[in-house]
Amino acid sequence: MDRRKAAVEELERRLGYVFGDRALIERALTHASVGASTPDYERLEFLGDRVLALVVAGELVARDPAADAGALSKRLAALVRREACAEVGAALGVGDALRLPGGETRRGARGQARFLADACEALIGALHLEAGFETARARVLAAWAPLIERPHDEQASNPKSRLQEWAIAAGRGAPSYRLVSREGPDHAPRFTVEVEVGGAPALRAAAGSRRAAEKAAALALLLREGPPA
Repeated sequence: MDRRKAAVEELERRLGYVFGDRALIERALTHASVGASTPDYERLEFLGDRVLALVVAGELVARDPAADAGALSKRLAALVRREACAEVGAALGVGDALRLPGGETRRGARGQARFLADACEALIGALHLEAGFETARARVLAAWAPLIERPHDEQASNPKSRLQEWAIAAGRGAPSYRLVSREGPDHAPRFTVEVEVGGAPALRAAAGSRRAAEKAAALALLLREGPPA
């Protein structure tokens, strides 16, 4: 099977929806630089941006009846900004499914936040056109669930969240974590975890739990490669 065709099918599997109109999903995944004669995702992105904002705003209002408009606006802005859309796009596998000219592919565009975010919004627009608002709403909420469930201040306090946001914004793709070893007795274990981000050497850290080791590795990688933690 063609590699990109397989990537589109995997994207649909993760999204939980298979498009009946294949031209529509192709359009949602096609960047304007492919060619003037090829329909691209810009109009779908415009629509998807509005659908996304409406879905997330409605969910926030329903979840927190006591929140004032200012607090809701800040939370909404965090959930629909480019980095958030890129994070969801990366999780769905949008990068591998994109239609890009060869030069952009060689420059690593498939992992860049703006491409991931724009195509992710275009997919939402395509979903809305083909299946209607309620189906689009259901798939958006499923895809955005990890971000919506995340504590309000975790993005700033959790080094794993900061590393993911920085890595995607820098076009390096999402970080990957690997358990290297677990040593010591059950009452005092020692976990060693390795974290890797595209374009940077892997880095290891150890701690008393796997989660703590992942956070330590993420913080160390941020200090070495990224902005100040």
